[in-house]
Amino acid sequence: MENLFEDFTVAILRINKLVQRIKLYEMEEYGLKAIHVMCVYYLAHNPKGLTAGELIALTLEDKAAISRAIKILREKEYVVYDSSKYNSAITLTPSGERVARHIEERAKEAVIAGKDDALGETNRKIFYDALNVIANNLHNYYAALQQKRQTEEGEENA
Repeated sequence: MENLFEDFTVAILRINKLVQRIKLYEMEEYGLKAIHVMCVYYLAHNPKGLTAGELIALTLEDKAAISRAIKILREKEYVVYDSSKYNSAITLTPSGERVARHIEERAKEAVIAGKDDALGETNRKIFYDALNVIANNLHNYYAALQQKRQTEEGEENA
């Protein structure tokens, strides 16, 4: 008998853990962690800069984690921003741009390593599309659970 929950959950967790380990390994020479990879990646793709709030939304990380990441990136002189302004745009420095190029190169290598020619481009596209559908469906399910809890709590307090 298939155990869809276990099969799906374990496969997703394994992929996530491996991606995090690869990010950490690849950032070791820069003294950075996995969370910094996505911050630098998104900043590189937004040369006019991003706010901390935009990074939070893009990386799906919490506010405290992004604040710490930005602080470290600034200390290492990979990013600049005006700390006296609320919601200041964060941009990469020339050193940060070098890190971004390294990330791009290593990401391409990781994607190639994870690729299986037997899967083929059509099946890969179908897989990614299906994965996004699953992610969106689970997001909606979670939002419904939160709404249900809020409704139940509202009824208890009434």
